[in-house]
Amino acid sequence: MTAAMTMNTVIHGAVRRDLDRLADALAALPAGDLARARDLARAFANLRRELTHHHEGEDTHVFPWMAQRGLVPDLLPTMAAEHAAMSAALTGTDAALAALAASGSAADLAAAQASVERTRAVVDTHLDHEETEVEPVVRGHMEEPGWKQVEKQLRSQPPTAAGQFFAWVTDGMREDHRAYLRRTVPAPVVFVLTRVFGRRYRREVAPVWGRAT
Repeated sequence: MTAAMTMNTVIHGAVRRDLDRLADALAALPAGDLARARDLARAFANLRRELTHHHEGEDTHVFPWMAQRGLVPDLLPTMAAEHAAMSAALTGTDAALAALAASGSAADLAAAQASVERTRAVVDTHLDHEETEVEPVVRGHMEEPGWKQVEKQLRSQPPTAAGQFFAWVTDGMREDHRAYLRRTVPAPVVFVLTRVFGRRYRREVAPVWGRAT
C-alpha cells in the first residue's frame, strides 16, 4: 500500500533530487574547471540551507509535539542523533566542495565525490527512517489542533524565504509531487512566491543544475 503523500514527502524528494544532481555533475566534471566547481559549491550551499531549515523545524516543533503527546518516545533520540550526523556530513561536503572550487585538482575532485556519496548515505538513512517510522505516526494525528498549530509554525516564514523554498522545491520536481503541491497550495500563491520572491534561486542556482543535465 502506497503511503499518503505529505509536504514532508515533497521536501525529501527535492533533497534526494539535488544530491543525485550533484553526484552526476561531479562525475562529469573535468579537473581544473574552477568556474563549474564554484557553481556546484553554491548550489550545494542552497541545498544545505534548505535541509538545515527543514530539520531545525522538526527539532523545534515536530519532535517536541511528539514528545508531549507521548508518540514513539524511544525513536526521538534516534532522530536527534541522525540530525546531528546529517549536519556533520553536510559540513564535510561543504568543505570538500570549497576545496575543489579553490584548487580544481583531481585529488580534491575525488574527495568531493567521496564526500557526496557519504552524505547521500547518511541522508538517505534518515529520510527512509523518518518516512517509515515517524510519518505513519504523525498521519494518525493530523486532524488534532496541536498538529494544526505545528503546521502553522512550520509554514511561518518571511516571503523571501518562502519564495526561495518554493523555487527550489519545484525545480524539476516529480510530477506526482507537483500534483500534490497543486492540491495543497493555491497555484497563484506558488507562482508569485516563486517568480517574485524566488528570483535569487532562479538566477543563481537553477542554471547550475540546468548545466548538469
